[in-house]
Amino acid sequence: MPALVRFLGTWIAALALLPFYAAAPVAAKPSQDFQSFIAGLWPQAKAAGVSRKTFDAAFAGVEPDYTIPDLDIPGRPKVDNAGQAEFTKTAADYLSKPYLEKLAVQGKQFLAEHKAALERIEGLTGVDRYTLVAIWGRETAYGTYHPPNDAIRMLATLAYVGKRKEKFQEELIAALVMLQQGVPRSDMKSSWAGAVGLTQAMPTEYLKFAIDGDGDGKIDIWRSVADALAFTAKQLEGKGWVRGARWGYEVVAPAHADCSLEGPPDARPISDWVKMGFKKAGGRPFTKAELASDAYLMMPAGAYGPAFLAAQNFRVIRLYNTSDLYALFVGNLGDRIRGEGEFVTPWKSFAQPKTKTVAGLQARLQQLGFPMDKVDGKIGSNTRKQIGLYEKANGLTIDCWPSDRVLAHADSQAAGR
Repeated sequence: MPALVRFLGTWIAALALLPFYAAAPVAAKPSQDFQSFIAGLWPQAKAAGVSRKTFDAAFAGVEPDYTIPDLDIPGRPKVDNAGQAEFTKTAADYLSKPYLEKLAVQGKQFLAEHKAALERIEGLTGVDRYTLVAIWGRETAYGTYHPPNDAIRMLATLAYVGKRKEKFQEELIAALVMLQQGVPRSDMKSSWAGAVGLTQAMPTEYLKFAIDGDGDGKIDIWRSVADALAFTAKQLEGKGWVRGARWGYEVVAPAHADCSLEGPPDARPISDWVKMGFKKAGGRPFTKAELASDAYLMMPAGAYGPAFLAAQNFRVIRLYNTSDLYALFVGNLGDRIRGEGEFVTPWKSFAQPKTKTVAGLQARLQQLGFPMDKVDGKIGSNTRKQIGLYEKANGLTIDCWPSDRVLAHADSQAAGR
């Protein structure tokens, strides 16, 4: 679940990722249609154990919010990543060194203050304290950020006119179950996507994984740091966290390797990467256990920045928030809190392409027979990989990065068919 506002400390007042949209030029559906949609949810809510009283109280006075992202309504771009820094900032900007260093200093202080709770949670779930503190820092700016929106309104809007209606309808019903279980409506504050609590998680995750982390006999992910941290750890454990393992490693690639090797489909034992000439950045060799573990190459800036071997725990963090950059940010921040983490390979100067350029290139590559499963304007590992393979097949400079240059070439290739 993505976090949409990040407090950047004293050097920047706030990272305002929550976008402002002007009213859609074509009117959205009338209010009565929304009320009919809500009424139609009652049988599903009832089957989930929600009372009529809870249902009616939850939706009293609620109207859709057409200003939030990810809606499928007239006048909106079909592909739009506004409000998601993971897809609108370059890797170098997203992984800002001053920001990471600042959060690491704060993280070490937080770690010392909550040492007992973090040790207890780590023993219970196997999720290391450094990763938990990193997520805490990223999601809450160490407790200073509080989401501003009404979760029921956000989820109802997304279930009604969102691009992923089924997903958000499920989340909306889960939020109603939370209310039925006694969560106060005043606590149901969320991001635009309906994520609640200190560490920003979806209602379905709450119902699966929320636990009492401080031993006071109740679950409070809104005020109890221990409960929120334990909830996060249980989510990661439930998604396949490997106890005692690292998220991944920065590596130095050999001269003959390139970014077209990137992506989960090319995962292999780290020992195989070493045989190919990859080395752990910083000079230290991999341990025997590390060599035996599987990892895939991840190059978030293509040829314009560091390379990483992403192991199972990177995949797990990515399931927590579906973004390479988010998972890398959390992994690297955890390493910095641990006392490591400085990038060895510098970021080069490169531009973040427009969403329409990325989407256009994805669509063109798909048309040309490259396995693009999504046309979403997001620069994920498969998009970078397929661009690299296209560049290699056509004798272009291999940088695995979406650009107008590569798009123009692909357009000409498609036109010549």
